[in-house]
Amino acid sequence: MSTDFQQARVSLGARLWELRTEGGLTGRELADRLEWGQSKVSKLENGKQTPTAEDLKAWAVGAGNPGASGELVGRLRGLETQYRSWRRQLAGGYRAVQEAHRAQAQKTHSRRSFDPSLIPGLLQTADYARAVLTRYSAIHTAPRDIEAAVQARMGRQDILTDQSRTFHFLIWEGALRARPCSPPVLAAQLDRIVGRLGPGSVRVGIVPFEAEMNVPAGVGFSVHDGSLVITETWHAEMWLDDPEDVALHARAWEALQRNALYGAAAHRALMRARQSLSPRE
Repeated sequence: MSTDFQQARVSLGARLWELRTEGGLTGRELADRLEWGQSKVSKLENGKQTPTAEDLKAWAVGAGNPGASGELVGRLRGLETQYRSWRRQLAGGYRAVQEAHRAQAQKTHSRRSFDPSLIPGLLQTADYARAVLTRYSAIHTAPRDIEAAVQARMGRQDILTDQSRTFHFLIWEGALRARPCSPPVLAAQLDRIVGRLGPGSVRVGIVPFEAEMNVPAGVGFSVHDGSLVITETWHAEMWLDDPEDVALHARAWEALQRNALYGAAAHRALMRARQSLSPRE
C-alpha cells in the first residue's frame, strides 16, 4: 500500500474520531447506533480500513452531524482518485475499467508511457487483449465480462487516429517476448507494432535487452499531459497528480527514452522477437 494513501486514510480516520467525540459518543455507543461491530469503528478511526461513501454518510448522521457527510465523502473521493484498488475497480467488471481509461484518454493530448512486461493496451490486437484479460481474471474475483472489455479496449484505440494528439510508447524488449498468449497471437501482435514504427503522431521506441540502462526498467506507467501519472501494482492502480510524483516519473521516462531504439533498429528488435516464435508456431 502506498505510504501517501495510508497517511490520507489515517487523516480521514482522525476526522472520524473528532466527529464521534464532538458528538459525545464512545466507540461502543456509535457502533450500537449504526448496528456495526465495535471493531469496524476502531479500524476506521485508526486508518486500518477504507470506508465506503455509505459508511461515511452513516457515521456523520450517527455522530449527530449529518452536514459533515459531504466533507467526509469528498475526502474519500480524493483518496480514491490517487489509489484505486483492483478489488473496488473490478466490482463492476473489466469493461468499467476500460471505460474509465477511455474517459481519461479523451482528456489527454500528450501521452508518454513505458511498458516493461506487456504490449500497451492502445497497441494491442483483440486476440492479445483477450488473452491478457483472461489471465488477469484468474487472480481477481470479478465479473468475467472479458468480451465486453476487449471490445471497449479496441474502441479506445480510435483515439490514435486523432492527429491533434501525440503518443510516445516505450516498450521493454521483454514485453515483445513474454507470452501471455499463444505464439501465433503474439506473432500477429508484433506485426501490429511493426506498422507503428514510422513517423507520425504515434511514436514507438523499443528499449533493448543490451542497453546500458540509465535507470532500472521498474514498473510500467503513463504520463498524461505532464500533469497525471497512472501506474499499477498487482493489487491497485495509482492515479498520481502531485507535481513531485509527476516530475519523478517524467525524469524516469526521459532516462528510459535515451535507451530506446527507433526506426530500422527498432524493427530489427521486433524481428528478433518474431523469429524466436518460429519453432513453436
